[in-house]
Amino acid sequence: MGSGSTLAGKEVPIISNDALKWIELSVPSPSISAAIAVDSGTATLGPPNKDRASCFVIGNPSSYLIWRIHKTQPQALELLEIRASEEFPKAGLRFTFPEALCPFAFICKNEITATSRFPYLLFVLTVSGVAYLLKIRNVSTYASCSVFPAHELTELNLHNYSNYMPVTAVTATSGCLVVGRNDGSVCCFQLGVLDPSAAGFVVELRDEVGISRLWGLMSRGKMVSLVQDMVIYELHGKRFLFVLHLDGSVRVWDLSCNSRVFSHTMGTTTMTGASFMKLWLGQPCLDSSTIPVAILCKQSLDESLEMISIHNIQYNFSDRIIFSLKSSRNISLEEGGCIDVKLTSNKIWILKDDELISRMFSANTDEEEEFSHVLQEEFVADQLFQGSDHLADEILQIAHSLFSSSKDDIVPFVSSIFLRRLLLPGVHHNAVMHATLVEYKKQLVESEFQALTSDGLKKEILSAIEHEVGTEKMSIFQCWKYFCTRYFHNWCKINASCGLFIDYSTDAVGLIRKSSVSLFRSLEDIERIIEEGGGDLTGLVDLFDNDLEHEVPMELFRCVSSFSQQLGKTASSIFYESLLSSPAISSEDIIHCIMKILETGYGSLAPAVHASIPGNDIVLEKELADRRNLRRLSIDMFLSLQGLYKKAASWGRILNVIEGFLKFLVPHKTVNNSDSEKSSNVNSSVVVHATYQIANVMFESAWDFLLFLSYLVDISGQIHMSHHDITRIQIELIPMLQETIFEWLVIIFFAITPSAPPVIEDFNYKLSSLQIDNNMGKRSWNDKLGRCDSTLAFIFFLNASSSKDGNQLPSEYFSNVQGIVVKVRDFVSWIIYGQTGGISTFLSRSIDLSFILFKHGQYGAAEQLLMMAEAHLQKEKTSQSIQEADGGWCIRQHLLGCALLAQVQCGLHGTLKEKKVSDAVRCFFRSPYGNGASEALQSLPHDIGLPCLNFGGCASTAEWKLYYYQWAMQLFEQYNINEGACQFALAALEQVDEALCIKDETHMTDSTDESATVIKGRLWSNVFKFALDLGRYFDAYCAIISNPDEESKYICLRRFVIVLYEQGAIKILCSNKLPLAGLMEKVEQELAWKAERSDISAKPNLYKLLYTFQMHQHNWRRAANYMYLYSARLKTEVSLKDYQGSSLILQERLNALSAAINALHLVHPAHAWIDPPAEGSGLMSEQYPSKKARRTVDIDLSAESDAEHQCWTSSIDIEKLEHEFVLTSAEYMLSLVNVKWTYTGKEGALSDLADLLVQNNLCDMAFTILLRFFKGSGLKRELERVFASISLRCCLDKVESTWIEPHSNLLTSSKLEMVVHGSPRTVSTTAQPDRNSHWATLELYLGKYCEFHGRLPVIVAETLLRADAQIDLPRWLVQLFKEGQREKMWGMAGRESNPASLFQLYVNYGRFTEATNLLLEFLESFASMRPADIIRRKKPFAVWFPYTTIERLLYQLEELIKAGHMVDQCDKLKKMLHGSLHNHLKLLKEDSNDAISVAC
Repeated sequence: MGSGSTLAGKEVPIISNDALKWIELSVPSPSISAAIAVDSGTATLGPPNKDRASCFVIGNPSSYLIWRIHKTQPQALELLEIRASEEFPKAGLRFTFPEALCPFAFICKNEITATSRFPYLLFVLTVSGVAYLLKIRNVSTYASCSVFPAHELTELNLHNYSNYMPVTAVTATSGCLVVGRNDGSVCCFQLGVLDPSAAGFVVELRDEVGISRLWGLMSRGKMVSLVQDMVIYELHGKRFLFVLHLDGSVRVWDLSCNSRVFSHTMGTTTMTGASFMKLWLGQPCLDSSTIPVAILCKQSLDESLEMISIHNIQYNFSDRIIFSLKSSRNISLEEGGCIDVKLTSNKIWILKDDELISRMFSANTDEEEEFSHVLQEEFVADQLFQGSDHLADEILQIAHSLFSSSKDDIVPFVSSIFLRRLLLPGVHHNAVMHATLVEYKKQLVESEFQALTSDGLKKEILSAIEHEVGTEKMSIFQCWKYFCTRYFHNWCKINASCGLFIDYSTDAVGLIRKSSVSLFRSLEDIERIIEEGGGDLTGLVDLFDNDLEHEVPMELFRCVSSFSQQLGKTASSIFYESLLSSPAISSEDIIHCIMKILETGYGSLAPAVHASIPGNDIVLEKELADRRNLRRLSIDMFLSLQGLYKKAASWGRILNVIEGFLKFLVPHKTVNNSDSEKSSNVNSSVVVHATYQIANVMFESAWDFLLFLSYLVDISGQIHMSHHDITRIQIELIPMLQETIFEWLVIIFFAITPSAPPVIEDFNYKLSSLQIDNNMGKRSWNDKLGRCDSTLAFIFFLNASSSKDGNQLPSEYFSNVQGIVVKVRDFVSWIIYGQTGGISTFLSRSIDLSFILFKHGQYGAAEQLLMMAEAHLQKEKTSQSIQEADGGWCIRQHLLGCALLAQVQCGLHGTLKEKKVSDAVRCFFRSPYGNGASEALQSLPHDIGLPCLNFGGCASTAEWKLYYYQWAMQLFEQYNINEGACQFALAALEQVDEALCIKDETHMTDSTDESATVIKGRLWSNVFKFALDLGRYFDAYCAIISNPDEESKYICLRRFVIVLYEQGAIKILCSNKLPLAGLMEKVEQELAWKAERSDISAKPNLYKLLYTFQMHQHNWRRAANYMYLYSARLKTEVSLKDYQGSSLILQERLNALSAAINALHLVHPAHAWIDPPAEGSGLMSEQYPSKKARRTVDIDLSAESDAEHQCWTSSIDIEKLEHEFVLTSAEYMLSLVNVKWTYTGKEGALSDLADLLVQNNLCDMAFTILLRFFKGSGLKRELERVFASISLRCCLDKVESTWIEPHSNLLTSSKLEMVVHGSPRTVSTTAQPDRNSHWATLELYLGKYCEFHGRLPVIVAETLLRADAQIDLPRWLVQLFKEGQREKMWGMAGRESNPASLFQLYVNYGRFTEATNLLLEFLESFASMRPADIIRRKKPFAVWFPYTTIERLLYQLEELIKAGHMVDQCDKLKKMLHGSLHNHLKLLKEDSNDAISVAC
C-alpha cells in the first residue's frame, strides 16, 4: 500500500477460473501480397513487450469478453467469454496466427450481419501490417486443434493503402478499423462493411476542416508527430476518435464527417521532457457535460518515473460540436509501473505492479484522497508465510510445545498446516501447482493433473515433499518452506496482472491476470481498522462510552495488534488446524501454551526447530533473538497497558471498550424473506471467496482479543486488575469471544474445505453419468465436487435465499465493490442465523446445515461440523446446555452417527473404518437417551437421504428405545457392518420385556402386536446372523440356544451347520467346545441332511465329520453307519459320473469301509451290525457276495444273490463289510493298472475277477478273492483255473526256444540243447524279465497254496505239457512231485502230486526219456533202502507202483523202434527198463521169501 493512501478494498479471485481448456484454432496464412509486404522490411507496431489483456462488456445482460496476448506467445490470442449469471466457462478459444500480433484486439457485437450464428466480431493486427476480421461463433461449436474457417475471416494488408508508412497505433469499432502512422496521419478502413475495392473503403483524416477525401488525393498539410494512441468514443449517438500524438497533442475527430473538432497540446501542463504513452477515456458526466481523460506520461531520461495526467474535456452539442479543456491534474506514480488505467465519471482506477489505487474526482484537488486495493499477491504471500520467516518458524516452535509428549504427531500436524494453506481458495492455482510439481521432477501429464481430486492432489504434494526430504539434507519443515517459496514465485510469474476492466452499468471493477480473472470488493469497517492498525475508528464510535476519549480505543487496539504480531497469526493457524486434527486440541490448551511461551520462551525443544540449520552459532543466535523479542514484547506490553490504564482511569472502562469491539466482531444478522434458490455462477464464486477473506480477518481479530484477554488475566497482578475485572473477563468476555470464534471458524471451514466427490459406486451416479435423463446440471455439479476449488460454501450458497435489498444487483452482472460485501453479510447471516434470522444459537443452526450436507453427500463435512459443535457445546458447564429440551443434542448425535456410517460405506478400510464404526455405535447409543429424543428424531425431514424414523406412538421410553435400536440394527445391517448391528440387536433385547410390560399395563396392546417370544426370536435370529457373519461361532451358537422361538431356533441351527460347512469350520462341532446338550440330535440331523445333499467331493467331508461326531459321543454303530453311507455314496457317484481319479475314489471307499469295520469291532459282537440304507436311496440294488461260505461243491450265485438281498433288508454285519472291502480292494488295484471293473453280482463274476487279476499280475488279490468267497470243491476248482492260467503265461510260443532259468533250475531237453548249440531261432531278450517273473510267481503261489489243493502241481505240470509237450519242467516243480516219496519212502504212491502222477504225465505227453529216468531213479532209490526198511517193501507193489503206465512206456518205445524213429535211443531205453525191472522184481522176490520165512 502506497504512502498516504487509505486501504479501501481487496481483490477477490473468481474461483475455478484457472482450469480452462483451451480450444486451439489455427488461422490460415495470409495471401501472397501480405507476405510480400512483410518482405519489404517496413516496420509497424511491434509485438507486446509484456502480457496484454482487456475486456469488452457487450449486451444486456452483460457478456464479458476477455482477450489476452502473452509476450511469450505473441502469435496467439486467447478469447474468453464470461457471463455473471452462469458458471465460469470450462473452455476458451486460442487463435494461433501465422505471425506475431500487435498488442491490440477489439471485440464487438456483430451488427454487420446481425445473425445469431456469428454473435461477435474480432479485429486483430499482425506486426507485418495484416489486419484480420474474424466472425466468432459460440465456443461449443469449435473443435480443438482445428483450422479456423477461411470463409469466416477477412484479411486486409494495410501496406497496400498506407504508402508503406509504418503503423504506430490502431483501434477499431464496429465496421471500422483505424490506424495511426508515424507521420501523424490517421486512416479509417470500413473493414467488414465495404469491399476493399469500393469507394469510401479507405478514408484519411486530414487537418483541413470539412474536407474528407480519399487517401492520397491531397497534401497532408501541417506535419504532426507520430500517433501514439487512439480511442474511439461514442457520445450522443456519434463516434469520435481521440488521437494522442507523441508530442502531447490531443486531437478529436468526428468520424461521421471525418473532421477534426478539437486539438490541444498537453505539454504545458505536465512534466517537462515527458513522453506521452497512453490515452484513456472515462464515462461522461452528464451533469457537467465533461469527459474524463487520462494520459500516461513517462520521463524521457528516466522511464521509471511515470505520471498520470487527468483532464476534463467539456463538450457542447447545441449549435455545433464544441470540445474544450476544463481542468487538469497530475498523479505521480511513486512506486511500481503503471499497467492499466480505467476511468468512470467520477473516479480513476490505476493498476500498478503491486497494488490498485483509486481516486475520486473533486473540484478541489487537495481534497482528493487516494485509496488502495490489496492485490492477491499479498494475500498469497501472507498465507504461505512469505512476508516474514519467523512466522513459519513459530509454527514449528509452538507445535513442539503443544506436542511435547508425542513427538510423532509434530511432523504430520505441521505438514497439514502447510498443505491446507497451499490448497486454500485464492492460493491454489492449477497451473502454478503443476509447474511447481514439475520442478520437483514429478512426471505429471497435464490432463491427468487436471483430473485429480483434492485428495489426489494432496498425495502428489506429500510425495514431492517426501522425495525432497529423502534426496536433500533438509528437514521436512525446511522442505515445506522451500516448496511454498517456489510455489509463490511461480504464482507471481504465471498469474501476473495484465489489465483492468469496469462494467459501467454496475461499477464492478475486475482484474485480468495472466491465467485468471478476479473482482474487487470494498472492506468491512473492522477490516479497514485492523489493516490500518486502528488509525480510523469511524463507524465504531457509537460502541464506546461517549465520555471516553478516542485515544483509549486507539491505544487499546494498538496493544492488541502489537501482541498479535508476535504470536497471534501463528497461533490462529495452529488453533484452526487443531480443530480438524485427531485428537482435537482445545483453545484453552493452545492459550496456555502461548502464555507459557511468553513467560519462559520456547523451552528446551527450540533447538530442534533449527536442527536443519548448519552451524551451532546460527542456532544459538536464533534462539537468543527469539528470547530477546519475547522479553521486549513483555516490557512493551507492560508499559503500554500501564499507559492505557492511566488514560482510562479504570480497567472497567477498558473492558467496556473491549466489549464494544467484540460486539462488532459478532456476525451481522440480516433477514431474508425470499425463498428462491441461487444458482452456481461467477458471482457466487466471488462471494464465497470474499466470505473466507472477511471471516478470516474476523476470526484472527477475535483470536487476538482472546489471547490478549488471557494475557491480561495471566499478568493481572502486575497491572493492578481487580478480582471483579478478572471475573468479568472469564465469565462474560471470554465465553463471548469463544462463541464468536467458533462461528467464524465454521464459516472458514465451509469456505475452504473442498467438497467430497460423489460416491462412484452408487448406481444412480453411474446412471446419471450416462446422461440418460439429460440432467446436465446435476452431472456438471457432480463433476465439480471433490475439486479444490469446489468448497462446501458453494453447496450452502445454492441453498441460501437471495436478498431483496434494493441495492442488490441482478445476478446477470458482476457485483460492484460494495455489493460483494453486502452479499457476504447476507450469506454469513444465513449460515449462522438461518433464513429469517430467528435462530438464537449456532448449535441449533448446525442441524439445518447438516441436513444440507447430507442432501449433497458431504458426510465427512457433516461429521466435522457436528464434532465442532459438540466440542463447543462441551465447554458449557451446565447440564441444560448439553441436552436441550427440544432434542437438539439427540438430533446431533443421530446425525453424527449417520455421517460416520455413510463414510464407512464410501470405502474406508482398516483402523480408520473401525474407529468410525465405533464412534457411530456410541452416537446411536447416546441419541435415544436425550430429552425429547422421540419427538425430535421422528421429526427429521425425509428428503436428506436418511432412513425414516416413523415408529408411531410409543407408550414408554423402553418401547421407543426398542424401536430405535431395531432401526439402528437395520441401518448397520444395510451397510454390512455386523459388529454394530449385533450390539444394537442385543440392546433391543434388553428393552423387550420392559417395553411390552408397560404396554400391557397401559392396555395399549393390539391383536396384531407381536408377542415377546416372536420379537425375541427375531432379535436372537439377527444376533445369530451377525455373529455368524463375523466368524464368532460360539456367540452364534449361544444365540441359537437362547432363542425362545423353537421354529426360529431350528432354522438358525440349519443355517449354522451350512455356514460352518461352507467356511471350513465344521470341525468345531466335534471339538466339545459347544454345549450341544438338548440339540445333539438336531445337529446330527442337520449334518446328515446336509451330507445327503452335498457334493461328495466337497471339503470338508460331512460323512467324516458325522463319523468323528459320533466317535466323540461313543456311538460306534452310528459312526460305522455314516462311514458305510459315505462308501455307498462314493460307489454310486463313481458309477454315475466319469471320474478321472477313480483310483482315489476307490481308495476313499476303502478308508470308509475300514473305518466302519473298525468302529463295529468296538461294539459287542451281538450288536456289531448297522442298518442298511433307506428305501429309495439307490443303494439297495447293489449286489454283494454272501457273507457265509457255501458248503456245496459248486457256487450257486443266483441263490447267493437272493440270500444277500434278504440280508440287506435285515442288517449289515462285519463279515459283509469285510466282503465289500475285499471286492473294493480288488477294484482299486485294477484301477491302478487302468482296468475298470465293477462287481455286477452275475454268475461267474468272481471267477472272471480272479482271471482279470491274474492277467494284470495281481495274483495276491486274486487268491484273496478265492479264499474269501469260495470253499470246498469250488475253491479247488477255482484254484486249478487260476494256476492253469498262471502256468499258461509261463509258456513260450512253440517257435521260440525254451527259457533258461538263471540258476539252471530246469531239466534240460533235446530242444534246449539244440537251441544252446546254435539253433536259428533265438529267444526274445525283451520278454525274459516278464517270463522270469511269471515262473517266480508260479513257484511262489504253488508253494503257498498246495496245502489247499494237493493236485495243484499236477494241474500245473499237465497245463505246461499240454501247452508245449517238449517244455522242460522246472526243477522246483519236479521236486514237488518227489516230496511225497521222500516222506513215505515206499514207492511212487502218496499224495495227489506224487512221482507216479509225474511219470504218467511224461508218458502221456511223449517224454519217454524223462519218464525212463524218473522210473530208474525210483528203482535205484528203492533198491538202496536200508535193511531196516525191509518191511515197507513187502506191501503189494501193484497198489503203489504204476505197472500199467510202465507197460505203455515199453509199448510206445517198441512202436517207435518199429517206425524207425530214434531206434538206437529207444532201444537203449528199452534195455535199460528191462534190466532195471528185472533186478527190481528179483529184489522183490527175495524180500517176499524173507518175509515168509520170518513169518514162519
